[in-house]
Amino acid sequence: MSVDGDSSPLSSSGSDDFAALLNEELAGISSDESLEEEADETDQDHDGEEEEVNEELNVEDADFAAKRSKRQRLDTLDDDEGLHCSTSLEPVSQSSDVSVQLEICAHPSLIKGMCVKCGRMVDDVSAVALGYIHKDLKVGSDELARLRNKDLKSLFRKKKLYLVLDLDHTLLNSTHFQHISPDEEYLKNQTDSLQDLPNGNLFQLDSMRMFTKLRPFVRTFLKEASNMFEMYVYTMGERPYAMEMARLLDPGKIYFDSRVISQADCTQKHQKGLDVVLGAESAVIILDDTEYVWRQHKENLILMDRYHYFSSSGRSFNLNNRSLSELKRDESEPDGALATILGVLKRIHQLFFDLDDDLMRRDVRQVLKTVRSEVLK
Repeated sequence: MSVDGDSSPLSSSGSDDFAALLNEELAGISSDESLEEEADETDQDHDGEEEEVNEELNVEDADFAAKRSKRQRLDTLDDDEGLHCSTSLEPVSQSSDVSVQLEICAHPSLIKGMCVKCGRMVDDVSAVALGYIHKDLKVGSDELARLRNKDLKSLFRKKKLYLVLDLDHTLLNSTHFQHISPDEEYLKNQTDSLQDLPNGNLFQLDSMRMFTKLRPFVRTFLKEASNMFEMYVYTMGERPYAMEMARLLDPGKIYFDSRVISQADCTQKHQKGLDVVLGAESAVIILDDTEYVWRQHKENLILMDRYHYFSSSGRSFNLNNRSLSELKRDESEPDGALATILGVLKRIHQLFFDLDDDLMRRDVRQVLKTVRSEVLK
């Protein structure tokens, strides 16, 4: 394990609070029965994953239909009376020379290009897509800043920071069926039941035709880390894989809930970024085995020793030694990589909250520098 950022290769808050805020924005918009029936027909076409996310956000298509109806009514009013939907005030001079205050909507968030506040269709190229919360959701930069500030205050009251966790080679290791070596064939008879996820560590995933091995100590790590951090999963893997791995690690949705970010959510190709995380950079710690994917956030990064349980994993990094599975052994639970890094995280958390200055002015990256210097000593 390395905590040198320059080295080479409870659920709630965050996205859940944002869902509540979205719900508040939509609360004042009602729909009639015909709109609800139309929305119900649309709902039947949604796949299971979108239904789950919509349920989590409490945003129903009936609300969207109502908002579209509201937008149409507003457009009619615009044509007839020159009115605009808005949240701020702007003086407009009319033919009668009377100055009136008209509202201008800042369009804080969009669903399918429609503003969740005023119901207008908006083309905002600067808005950030947050597909892991809702596949059609985009949030404006000003609204993101407001949400992060609000969430940070809430998190600090709980004495927590943010922790962003990579999956492969950090929390677990996976391989496809066809890639296991002859010396790993015995694993087929040693997998754990998917009906008993909390007690298993080696799983055979027939739907994905792969084996997944959880890193030793990972369940204890997640349980203890959750007392200090609000946690995100962030992987360069595809979303179905990310969701399945999150299910293995957190079957009760206690630690991550909806905070599972995959490759499709990245805003830059081959790069991970905190722009899609609903947490202030000054309070985020990242655990990952790969440094180059975090080029813009190296100061937040703790570089992990890679977990190579399967032989194909080592070969992908040009390692020719026998794998842990071939040797029929594994990392140590009490003093392996995750147990060691948990001690480092506890130290960072302690230093951050023991400082005397204003919490909102603190920066965990400065604390990481202190911890790195301690390790070097």
